Amino acid sequence: MPPINFSDAVSAYQNAARAATGQATQPQSQGGNSFGDMLRSAAGNVIDTISQGEQASLQAVTGTGDLTKVTAAVNNAEIAVQTVVAIRDRVIAAYQDIMRMPM
Repeated sequence: MPPINFSDAVSAYQNAARAATGQATQPQSQGGNSFGDMLRSAAGNVIDTISQGEQASLQAVTGTGDLTKVTAAVNNAEIAVQTVVAIRDRVIAAYQDIMRMPM
């Protein structure tokens, strides 16, 4: 399995969200954005994706949702959670590596 590129994943989620809402896809400028802003934005996108998956699941339970859309939303939410877990694992590993460095 190739390593997960965080910026590619964020871009893919943003493009999927824009496509779902009908907004035009525009490239974002990288200048002026801090790392904290990028993380805040990525976390918001993950939360939105998970919320969409939950809403689709509720529609499936009540019988009002399209099975294809429900499956896609749940899969997107699952991928978002897996991405967050992978990033968390990398951050923890990096922290542990730093803590093992000699002073």
